[in-house]
Amino acid sequence: MQRTRLILAVLSVHLLCLASVAQSARAHYSGVLLGPTNQPIVGATIQIEVGNHNLDALTGAEGKFDISTIYTGQSTLSIRVPGFAPLQQNILPNRPLQLKLAPATNIQRVVVTASRTALALNESANTVRVVSQQALQQSATLTLGDRLRQVTGLDFFRRSSTLVANPTSQGVSLRGLGSTAASRTLVLANGIPINDPFGGWIYWDQVPSLAIEDVEVVRGGVSDLYGSSAIGGVIDMIERQPGPTAYAVDAGYAQENTPHVSALGTTALGPWSGLLAGDLLRTDGYIEVAPAERGIVDTAANVHYENAETDLRRSITERGTAYLRGNVLNEARGNGTPLQTNGTRLWRYVSGLDWTTETAGVFGIKLFGAQEHYRQSFSAVTANQSSEFLTRLQHVSTQQLGGSAQWTKVLLPWITLIAGSDVNDIRATDDETPILKDHPNGVSDTTARQRDVGEYAEGLLQWRNWTVSSSLRFDDFLNLDANQILQTGAGPISATPIANRSETLLNPKLGVVRRVNQYVGLTGSAYRAFRAATLNELYRRFQVGEEITLANPHLQSERATGWEAGTELAFPSRNTVVRASYFWTEVNRPIIAVTLSVTPSEILNQRENLGQIRSRGVSLDYQSGPFRWLSVTGGYQYANATVTQFEQEPYLVGKWIPQVAHNMATTQVRATNRQLGIGELLGTWSGRQYDDDANRFLLHGYFQLDGYVEHTMNSRIDMYVAASNILNRSIEVGRTPILTLGTPRMASFGIRIHSKKFAATR
Repeated sequence: MQRTRLILAVLSVHLLCLASVAQSARAHYSGVLLGPTNQPIVGATIQIEVGNHNLDALTGAEGKFDISTIYTGQSTLSIRVPGFAPLQQNILPNRPLQLKLAPATNIQRVVVTASRTALALNESANTVRVVSQQALQQSATLTLGDRLRQVTGLDFFRRSSTLVANPTSQGVSLRGLGSTAASRTLVLANGIPINDPFGGWIYWDQVPSLAIEDVEVVRGGVSDLYGSSAIGGVIDMIERQPGPTAYAVDAGYAQENTPHVSALGTTALGPWSGLLAGDLLRTDGYIEVAPAERGIVDTAANVHYENAETDLRRSITERGTAYLRGNVLNEARGNGTPLQTNGTRLWRYVSGLDWTTETAGVFGIKLFGAQEHYRQSFSAVTANQSSEFLTRLQHVSTQQLGGSAQWTKVLLPWITLIAGSDVNDIRATDDETPILKDHPNGVSDTTARQRDVGEYAEGLLQWRNWTVSSSLRFDDFLNLDANQILQTGAGPISATPIANRSETLLNPKLGVVRRVNQYVGLTGSAYRAFRAATLNELYRRFQVGEEITLANPHLQSERATGWEAGTELAFPSRNTVVRASYFWTEVNRPIIAVTLSVTPSEILNQRENLGQIRSRGVSLDYQSGPFRWLSVTGGYQYANATVTQFEQEPYLVGKWIPQVAHNMATTQVRATNRQLGIGELLGTWSGRQYDDDANRFLLHGYFQLDGYVEHTMNSRIDMYVAASNILNRSIEVGRTPILTLGTPRMASFGIRIHSKKFAATR
């Protein structure tokens, strides 16, 4: 017995010695990651290559990270954080690091949306434009949608300002592909889709303005990674994450009795951090109908809205972060006559977990949902605009529930794999009451459900001067449980079930980037993309003025094939980038409103899968900072966007796609002086376009000039004055057939009060 105990004691001591040796043999890589003004950077991925092994970690609440490994060999650290210059350096183990990231130049900027992983802008085969928080805040316009018009080629279903426009007219058009009420561009907030789940349009006022860090605009089809609606591209609002205690308040006043206030605050305590932000804006608006055609029923289009957002996060060691984010919007709009109004109450929520393992890669899981109540009233207006009468009341209740999971793994320093899956389930009830002589005249109620399940995979090869991306997505799209209840007058009620319909879609993409040298790069990509019909397009009619558009439950998804090729010229000494590309996109079965009949009091349209449209042309983007005090940004797009095939109505072949100008250009000149402040001019030019599929209603081209001036009073206070449409040009928005106009000249002034930490991150 004693001998046995002695042997066990010896073995125990031996094992303890081995454990001690093993522990001492482990290599530790630790440190803290800071921004330009020593603010901690939270949630950044740290990648360390040790020999042939790749290790990952996330920075915690104070920007700290710690990686422990048994691997030995030459060690290289790599960091890529959107908004900052990439960092790569050789490191030694067991020596704590203090790493500081520098602000990104135009050449160094890192983007995430184009490939669902951090990638330098000049390594992306997509044409990407990043609108910084500084460019968004220091703008003459008041809403995010209008501020994004500085991106050349980005336009909406109608030219009207998103400040007063009915949200159903705010579908996004990129690459000259046009839009209807639904958008052919997918809009995201931190990777979560925020297109209206029922109709596909966009509420540009739903995210608090100060909570937006950057906006990444990816042009060209991206359904290979994002699924439906990403035919023209993807717009992703990268939102600010909670961090150290900081605050900001932006309060101002504009013409048309337009006060506005935005506020944001963040704080952190140990592993916990939180953010709270919100906006409030109201305006009396302006009369959209042209002066020569106005009648006594025409009133100002206006809006009153409030939004709020909260974000709570918990760091779990240096490996992961759990978060819960909620967003609410309440808006009420007057649409240009006493009886035409609409309003929205929208709640969104997201919960998620990001987790970085030492060797298995990075995992991200999200659950999201939304609850929306939308109401709108419709009226008919007499030909001389002298009177109107109510025709229909609408209330839409929508529930959305979805989730996504993604895995990212650096297999080798030059090979990265991304794989994921997502689901989006939408249920909606559209209750409508026809009105006849000021009294209810029946019932038109529709309930329906839509579900999209997608899986995707992508491989990134970065070898020497080559970057090759290959991706594939499979979508199972289903319309189900649709049922329509109709009653005309006091007649019988009929319930009609609508058959379920499903589509299976496969969307590949291949992108190639060749860096010839540090000054010249060549890009090319080819893709397939799609947009499924929305519940609004499938099951309900729509009216704008005297223009009525009927639903079509038999609509199929739009299918797009496209490619583009381009070149990038970089001049690092002048911080200048010029990117030019030729694009070609063909959309089969596009959903458009085809005119059925025209009378003096009514235009009747029907949604149809028109045969084929094509947009081809060239785009040019440039960003330059030739001097520290001067920057110039802008671009030009020519898009020959026409109908190329339609057997049912051959006279439409060759017609321009409605609401798409063939020529567009923007130029933004910005000057900065430490004593005087900031001065900026933005010029936007758009050529002529048509308001209808038959090209009968011409909308002339326009030029708009905006100006902005800001003066810094001290480290915490900025004062600014601005004016949009300085020249007070008449911008033709629509002919239905009444001519409507865009925003007249609108001057504003305001003050920003913020903490030093908030100013440092702008």
